[in-house]
Amino acid sequence: MAEMIRKAHIIGLGAVGSLYASILQDHCRESVKVIADAGRVRRYRDEGITVNGKRYDFDYIVPQPSVQQAELILIAVKGRQLGEAIEAIRPFVGRNTILMSLLNGITSEDILSAEFGSEHVLNAFVVGIDATREGLSTRYSNRGKIVFGHRYNPDSQDVFAVRNFFDRTGIPYSVSSDILKDQWWKFMMNVGINQTSAILRAPYGVYQKTGEARELMLQAAREVIPISRKEGINLTEEDLTRIPGIIDEMAPDGKTSMLQDVEAGRKTEVELFSGTVIELGKKHGIPTPVNEVLYRMIRVIEQTYPDR
Repeated sequence: MAEMIRKAHIIGLGAVGSLYASILQDHCRESVKVIADAGRVRRYRDEGITVNGKRYDFDYIVPQPSVQQAELILIAVKGRQLGEAIEAIRPFVGRNTILMSLLNGITSEDILSAEFGSEHVLNAFVVGIDATREGLSTRYSNRGKIVFGHRYNPDSQDVFAVRNFFDRTGIPYSVSSDILKDQWWKFMMNVGINQTSAILRAPYGVYQKTGEARELMLQAAREVIPISRKEGINLTEEDLTRIPGIIDEMAPDGKTSMLQDVEAGRKTEVELFSGTVIELGKKHGIPTPVNEVLYRMIRVIEQTYPDR
């Protein structure tokens, strides 16, 4: 569908979105445009987005009925904001637009495909990033990489076009030959690390040094394995053993997105993690006791924020 991508549109300037937007702008200002509503644009322009201490004034574009169609849209919002993002990007989606969701979880691609057609969607996720966000300031020591691929055709023209664009602009990436399994692996890791870190208030260093924290993380993640088999993905214990090595590469003071949400008093993405595990467990008759406990604990935390 795509021939050559000259610029990406990004929606969502959280830790992930601002990091990759900064890489694109450092390469060439014309490589990136940021989709945002008028209120956010005013705030971004007044206060500025900073990444590792450097201010970035991106080219912002407010959604309206008549806008130039995008070649590639990177969706970097939180899961709870996906519906709002879909309406914002709708005017930008044309016949040749490629959509890549950088959201956590395993459901956003199906939602985007239902809205815009599966021919527009490349499956993707981010791994290895340790960015933290406070206000409009993002800091990171490991920028991670975007793993992406076509659900049915690893050699599709769209994969080739995105790969060439990332090569030119310096976005770190890898192309997956089995993107569904790789997404489920990332989901399994997030189920373990994101949720337990939010409850323990633990940065990555705790998991690097404390065996009990690491074991709790793995217990939560392990419940994804039998569910994946029922879903035709077939994760294994060997896949589980890859997780600690990823955590060990993170900055010790780095924090998961869910821990950052809890510390900021924001609603978490627990529905995308243990909520999904519990739902699929019930569907297949598979017990998920660890995730059921984590789900309840995180929901209690959300309901006891100081401003509630």
